[in-house]
Parts: sequence; C-alpha cells; structure tokens
Amino acid sequence: MTRSAALALDVVVPVYNEQQTLARSIRVLHAYLTDQFDEPWRITIANNASTDNTAAIADALTAELPGVHAVHLVEKGRGRALKRVWLASPAAVVAYVDVDLSTDLRALPPLVAPLLSGHSDVAIGSRLSRGSRVTRGGKREFISRSYNALVRTTMGVEFSDAQCGFKAMRRDVAQRVLPLVEDNGWFFDTEMLIIAERAGLRIHEVPVDWIDDPDSRVDVVGTAADDLKGLVRVAHSLVTGRIPVDEIYAELGRPPYEPPNPPTFLGQVLRFGVIGVLSTVAFALLYLVLQYVMPAQLANFLSLLITAIANTWANRRLTFGVRGRRGAVKHQAQGLVIFGLAWLVTSGSLLVLHLVRADAGPQAEIIVLTAANLLATVMRFVLLRLWVFRSQRTPAPTRIEPRTSRDEVTLRDAESRTDAPTRQEVTSS
Repeated sequence: MTRSAALALDVVVPVYNEQQTLARSIRVLHAYLTDQFDEPWRITIANNASTDNTAAIADALTAELPGVHAVHLVEKGRGRALKRVWLASPAAVVAYVDVDLSTDLRALPPLVAPLLSGHSDVAIGSRLSRGSRVTRGGKREFISRSYNALVRTTMGVEFSDAQCGFKAMRRDVAQRVLPLVEDNGWFFDTEMLIIAERAGLRIHEVPVDWIDDPDSRVDVVGTAADDLKGLVRVAHSLVTGRIPVDEIYAELGRPPYEPPNPPTFLGQVLRFGVIGVLSTVAFALLYLVLQYVMPAQLANFLSLLITAIANTWANRRLTFGVRGRRGAVKHQAQGLVIFGLAWLVTSGSLLVLHLVRADAGPQAEIIVLTAANLLATVMRFVLLRLWVFRSQRTPAPTRIEPRTSRDEVTLRDAESRTDAPTRQEVTSS
C-alpha cells in the first residue's frame, strides 16, 4: 500500500468517564500507528457525554499528539457515538477499538488491509475464531458463546463474534448501512453486522488476542436483556422489509454463485421423504428422552420445535435447492408457523389418546405421535412447496446491475479524495 494525501484510516475510540485510562491508551495507540502504518491516519476520541475529566484529557491529547482528534457529544451511548463519528469521517476506512485496548493492536493491520484494498466491506476481530487467544472468566465466556450462537441460529448469519470491540468498515458501506441501525447502545455492533451480512456484504474476520478488563463497567444482565429485545426487533424488520437489505444488495452486495438446477418434483418428494423419516426418528428419540424429565405435552412441544428448525434448514438446502442466507430468517419464521400447525395435530392426537386411555404409557404415546407426525410431515411438504419456497421453484430472474458499478464508485471515491467532503456538524470542545 502506498502513501496517499487523503486520509486512509480513522480509528475511533468511544469513551465515557475514562479519565483513568484514556491518556495511557491513546498514547499506546498513537505510538503503534506511527510505527506500523504508512497510510495517512488519525485517532478520533469520541467522548459521549462524560461527566468526569475525560473531555479535558481528550483536548489535552489533541494538543499534544499530532493526528489525534476529539469530538464531544452531548448524548450518551457507544452506538450513537460511533454512528455520528463514522458518518462524519472523511477517511476511506473507519474503525474503532475499545479504550481499554483489550484487543492486541497487532490485529489492526490485518483488520483494515482488506478494506483498504477493496477486497472486503466490513472487518471484525473475533475472540471465537480457532486462532484466537482469549483470557477471561468462565461466566463471560459462556455468555459470549451462547449469545453468538443464538444470533447465528435465529438470524441466519455466519459471523462468529458480534461484540468484540474491534471493527472496521469502508466509508461507502458505512454511509449506506449505518443510517439503518437503530440501536445507540451495545447492540449497535450486532445490528450493524446482521444488516451487512443479510445485504450480501463481505465480512472479514481476524482472530485476535484478547484479555478481559477486570474493571469493565458493562452490565452483563441488562445488556443481555437489551440484546434479546434488539434481536426480536431486527428479525421483525427483516421479515417485514423495513430494513431494505435487497436495495443494499443491489448497490453494494456481492452476487452469489449461480445455483444448480432446482430438483425436479420427484426429486423433491424423495429428498423430503428422507428428511421426513430422519426427522421423525429424531423426534421419537428426543421425546423418549425428554418425557422422563418433563410432562408429556412439554416433551412433545420441545421435540417438535427442535426437529422443526432442523427440518426447515435441511429442506431449504437439500429439497428445494435454496442457497445463501437471503430469506433464511423469513423461511424459518414461516417454518415456525407450520410447526405451530404440526404441533396442533400432534398435541391433539396426544390429547385424544389420554381421553380414550388415561393409563396410556410411553409406548402407546410413541405410536400415536409417530402416526400424527407422519401426517404433519405431509402437511409440511405441501406448505413448504406451495408457500415457503414457492418463489424458489423457478429459476431466479437475472440480477439487474445498479446504474453505478462498484468500479465506478471506487474510481469516483479515489478522484474525490483530493477534496475533503463536507463533514457533519458535531459539538466540539
């Protein structure tokens, strides 16, 4: 990478009441960038409504260190600070790091390099990648892995670590994606990544070395509750089309490989039958295990729910030949509607059995539920084919290229770097 007169990288450090650590961390970051980066860079301290001496320290660092810039916001919220500063930045790539520098800065060059080259759209540090080295307590490790597994399962995404405080974006991507992010707090990262991946943007992951800050003031329980509410809101917005991921995909997304020819009707029936048999067997085994530790109706519900999610995924990929993540959330939501109908069929059969034979044992329940589940399976195929995956049964139309190509956008940005764009007005001290 060659040196350019335009600002290549803007590393934002969001802070709130960090008078104890701010000066040391900024000096460490400044020394690292000076030593490791030839491209023009700057550090922006995003002070979001601190009530201690943070603002004065930030201004002193601005006067002392070249390339350090301070922005003072009157409202609290890490997400709000990042959105405001990133949207106002003239840099080709915007990034952020946590003020405690929990993430080893040696991961910064591989984080931003694919963005500066145009290879990727978003880059994140991951504490859950195979090559990462992480030091933190068992409680935080469990919560982190559980949360990220929940995000991947419910949102149909593949990025491994939503909340590591070490991320970067290309400016053109930030300008398009960030206005759609509603959260102004800790869920900001997750929402931004979900929108980016669902819109077909390429997310580059970098394994990081990370040491937990024992003085972290993050409210784990409160943050987890807010994150769950955020996931429900984003899922609803994706299903209803409130978040226009298709428009972003047309402008910036990377088209998938052409899918193979969809299976014939006979092929769909055979594949669905195999998946149905396997799902029925899995359902029976799950129910046999669960009915010993919980009531029969609850065991039936959980067994059916687990196998329904797996069944929808398998049929989406294998029976109807749908590739990629687009529409995955909607398909799972529709699959859960079908699950509700199937549950009514199977639970109704169980209720009738207990009305006829109050002393019916597990073997009788298995026979009745298996028959009912087979009936529900036939219903599932009809609804999946005629409702959920109806639009996927015919070849997808040719994708219309946007009026401005990615190469033209890149060339236009390169030509415009000689003139700094108008920056948004922010309150500075």
